[in-house]
Amino acid sequence: MLTSLAFIFLAGLLMAAVCQKLKLPRIIGMLFTGILLGPYVLDLLDPSILSASAELRQMALIIILLKAGLSLNLADLKKVGRPAVMMSCVPASCELLAFFLLAPGILGVTRVEAAVMGAVLAAVSPAVVVPRMVQLMEMKYGTEKSIPQLILAGASCDDIFVIVLFSTFVGMAQGGSARVMDFVNIPVSILLGIALGAAAGWGLSWFFETAYAHKNYVRNSTKVVILLGVSFLLMAVETWLEGTVPVSGLLAVMSMACVIRIKSVSFVSKRLSEKFGKLWIAAEVILFVLVGAAVDIRYTLEAGPAAVLMILAALLFRSFGVWLCLIGTALNRKERLFCMIAYLPKATVQAAIGSVPLAMGLPCGQLVLSVAVLAILITAPLGAFGMDLTYKKLLKKEIRE
Repeated sequence: MLTSLAFIFLAGLLMAAVCQKLKLPRIIGMLFTGILLGPYVLDLLDPSILSASAELRQMALIIILLKAGLSLNLADLKKVGRPAVMMSCVPASCELLAFFLLAPGILGVTRVEAAVMGAVLAAVSPAVVVPRMVQLMEMKYGTEKSIPQLILAGASCDDIFVIVLFSTFVGMAQGGSARVMDFVNIPVSILLGIALGAAAGWGLSWFFETAYAHKNYVRNSTKVVILLGVSFLLMAVETWLEGTVPVSGLLAVMSMACVIRIKSVSFVSKRLSEKFGKLWIAAEVILFVLVGAAVDIRYTLEAGPAAVLMILAALLFRSFGVWLCLIGTALNRKERLFCMIAYLPKATVQAAIGSVPLAMGLPCGQLVLSVAVLAILITAPLGAFGMDLTYKKLLKKEIRE
């Protein structure tokens, strides 16, 4: 495993640096490193690290969500209001609708199989979007109209919405039927996740303040370890309550970090955010190299031009959904265009659940995985490169005196 980790870090950072030199997003280098090192090309990664790949990717996602929560100013988010709620479900619903309507004709699948495929593909990638929105907030691009906060909030809830729909449609594809409670569980999962995270954040803030009052100051490095431990527990709660009460662990993690930012002295949350930013350097490499390692090139080649056409058509529907969410806002055309670009990339959710239909023996399983792989390879670089290339041109830099 140590040898595999060495390959992941060194080769991943090297390829990322090469892409950066070529003015390409670093994520492209990391993805291709994973493809090359993975079991379908050079097969240089230890099976033990591949078996733990899902957990490692989840840990990396937790780190960036903690940093996002510690960087998110809820006062700014209140300015956004309705569009943030709509961005969490409308673009994904539009993309899923595109698959439901078009995939039977383009890819030759049934309506239910098209819905399963749409649920896999409809999620935006927080691992691509969140770090860039955090960076924009730090550089004050678009913050005057709370654009990074809007995208950050929407992308964080988008995945929960899509994953619940995926579970529902997979049940239908296996011969079951959709229950009303499956759809009720979506807002319940979001609300309970926020409540659980807020309670954990309040408790940790009280603990840190009490320790400081009694002159038992907790070092920021120790706080980082404590936050990670509690975050892992919040994710575990989601698993413990599965089948009983729906709770979003990822949203709980972000909610906890937001409360700590509110309750703590500003410089404390800033230092914690900086420390998680440093941890993200390593976590980012692990996340995207392992996402790349999950990609089977054979499936990609088999998918063909029809799958590419379907992905592009679905992106048009998604962009229309983003435009709908922004009707009535103060955003100009350039800013709305940036929001559409920011909502293009896919990676984490597709890598995590793209192979599930195949593993369950669904007839559409191999095709779903093929389209998911292509979507990662097309949209992750497209969205990342699009954001990196356009934010200075499309967003206004806030100047605070």
